[in-house]
Amino acid sequence: MGIVSTIASVAPIGFDGHLIEVECDTSRGLPGLQIVGMGNKAIDEARERVKSAITNSLLEYPAKRITVNLAPAELPKDGTHYDLPISLAILASSGQLDANRLKKAVFAGELSLDGKIRAVSGIITIAEMARDAGYTSLYVPVKNVQQALLVEGIDIYAVATLKELYLHLKEEVTLPTAKATTRDNDVGVSPSGPVLDDVYGQEQAKRALVIAAAGHHNLLLTGPPGAGKTMLAKVLASLLPPLTSDECLETTKIHSLAGVLINAAVVQRPFRSPHHTSSQVALIGGGTRPRPGEVSLAHHGVLFLDEMPEYPRSVLEALRQPLEDREVSVTRANGRATYPANFILIGTMNPCPCGYYGDPTKECRCTTSQILSYQKRLSGPLLDRIDMVVHVSRVPTNQLLTLKSSTNSQHSSQKKAIADAQHKQFSRFKSSKRYNNSLSSKEIHSLSPLSPEVRSLLETAANKLSLSPRSYFKVIKVARTIADLDNSDTISPTHLAEALQYRQHS
Repeated sequence: MGIVSTIASVAPIGFDGHLIEVECDTSRGLPGLQIVGMGNKAIDEARERVKSAITNSLLEYPAKRITVNLAPAELPKDGTHYDLPISLAILASSGQLDANRLKKAVFAGELSLDGKIRAVSGIITIAEMARDAGYTSLYVPVKNVQQALLVEGIDIYAVATLKELYLHLKEEVTLPTAKATTRDNDVGVSPSGPVLDDVYGQEQAKRALVIAAAGHHNLLLTGPPGAGKTMLAKVLASLLPPLTSDECLETTKIHSLAGVLINAAVVQRPFRSPHHTSSQVALIGGGTRPRPGEVSLAHHGVLFLDEMPEYPRSVLEALRQPLEDREVSVTRANGRATYPANFILIGTMNPCPCGYYGDPTKECRCTTSQILSYQKRLSGPLLDRIDMVVHVSRVPTNQLLTLKSSTNSQHSSQKKAIADAQHKQFSRFKSSKRYNNSLSSKEIHSLSPLSPEVRSLLETAANKLSLSPRSYFKVIKVARTIADLDNSDTISPTHLAEALQYRQHS
């Protein structure tokens, strides 16, 4: 009778993981390897990779009937990171490794045919689950080490080959615990772009960008082609403060789960700009094997939708739930996955198909029905979730070479003002993860009460502009951010008046 061995690994499902026990039993019978436990095609193909890797590492592949079970069997499993624990389970079951040496460790890695260990996705989820389950050691591919080291409280070991790991587990060689290196290799997903000082004119739009960055408010820029809407949108990312260590961990975790980044950490605020032909799955997430979409990859950063009316209506409407809940839940036949999606949405649009409706210098060629049809591509419920709408006019061409951008002090001073305003919000909420955009109606009464004068002005404006209840509270949230930028503890009529001018109304 063979030894039934058990090796621990993790299934990264959704934003969290599930502990997986890789069980192996060797018995008499026709030689072969069978893997059970609801694995997909990648796991089924692991049979050939594991056999070749063990053989080419000059280890003995048992000439027996080998059965590997991935427990719990009811949980769907996907990915190549099970290769390493499967191979170790076979070596332990055949008596080549001491099973007791494997009890307090978790293993993950893809095997090449010559025994080398390749990097895998979702390594931060694996490390967090291993630590939370009480394991003391985690063995990962060399290229995954820097990501794994973002998770504290567990010893990380970098392994290059199956033979090297085998000798370490046999105590013939000793692998050192990995140490964090400098972050020179870390990758920021937001390229260096324009800053506030690079924008000529557009003072109202620049002011709106500062407010949006300070309170994490969604923003829509409208105007004719060439007015600078796209450039303004790119400026927003440069106004946001650096990622905190917790935000860096969460953001890197999402990018690792998506397979976008496996060998470094995200150190800059994400700026995601999906093309208007992107599908709903690409934007929101999902698929046969659920993966994070663009809204989750923009977590703690900016999601930029250029020319929003050009996106399919169904794709835009799918944004309504993550804009409200700041997370995405994807339900499929074989399970459910939830990913965070706390981002700032900034969109742009032309006023009509040709782009020149209302332009003082160029005549619009669109019919009234075309203009109305184009503008209705953004539904009322979606516009209701956008905090601010700003019209961007073209800077006259005779001023482009005579106007000078602001001094470099404007960008730095506004960035400092944004950071100070956010610190006021963190103190108000007693949390470093909440901003004014998340104020509930109950919290407005308790944390930011309105004076009778401000309340009267707001009620008058709400009736004249036919504001919905959601829009009503969004005006208060924007006014609260403006007050924070003004270092004011209360919302004044001036703050509210400025917030009202950013509100879209019919």
